[in-house]
Amino acid sequence: MKKLLLALSLLFTSFLFPQTDSTDNMWLYSAVAGININQIALSNWAAGGDNAISWTFVSNAKADYKSLPWILKNTFKLQYGRTKLGSDDYRTNDNELYLENVLSYSVGLVVDPFFSNSVRTYVSSGFDYKAEPVKKTADFFDPGYITQSIGFTYNKSKAITSRIGIGFQETITNVYRQYADDPETPFELESFRLDTGIESVTNSEITLDDNLLFTSMLRLFSTFKELDVWDVRWDNTISAKVNKYITVNINVLTVYEKRQSPKTQLKEALQLGIVYTIF
Repeated sequence: MKKLLLALSLLFTSFLFPQTDSTDNMWLYSAVAGININQIALSNWAAGGDNAISWTFVSNAKADYKSLPWILKNTFKLQYGRTKLGSDDYRTNDNELYLENVLSYSVGLVVDPFFSNSVRTYVSSGFDYKAEPVKKTADFFDPGYITQSIGFTYNKSKAITSRIGIGFQETITNVYRQYADDPETPFELESFRLDTGIESVTNSEITLDDNLLFTSMLRLFSTFKELDVWDVRWDNTISAKVNKYITVNINVLTVYEKRQSPKTQLKEALQLGIVYTIF
């Protein structure tokens, strides 16, 4: 069952992303790839310290189709990075793969009906480096999250879009079954979990200055069984464009998912990187 859902979701995604250039002007494409590198090398340095290198690869792409009354929006995001301090082995510092498709139908009202499909997982293995010894905690599609949602969306503004609907979230695991386990069955460790609830997603893209852009994505999800507990993912980035190829990014990501951790997770990154606009 879980393999079928994964195959259908990825197949749905592949069809929604255009395979060739469209002959009309209804497709709007954008794709950016970049790498952020931080490095320090010391030799006979009396003040102490150690050599260090850190890099993060980032890729963002969009493919939107508008042919009223239909509007289709496709989003792809990939982030992967590693850090090495002194003689220690490389450690993963960023690890995310995200795909989203939103199909809406304009009915001439303030809000429009929509259907969405999203896939979230890790690019590679994830580790808890604070554990002794280091503990592996995740891998590609272990866990993997696939979510379908149907409801109503507000997409009349270029700066802010928001949608809310009934959501169906599948959690797929293999080795790390704690992410999909049902606590109500203590003698069984499930590898697949299906939750039905409410999903809300709000995206913002605001130009603060000629070379300053603020983007934000807030996702909320709660199951009908626990409407007092909400999964929260709030991703905020301020990008300052120095020139055609150099960009400074400040990213703050806040995550709360009870099955991952009982505490709120926070990641902050300040990066200076080389960015190339593919199209």
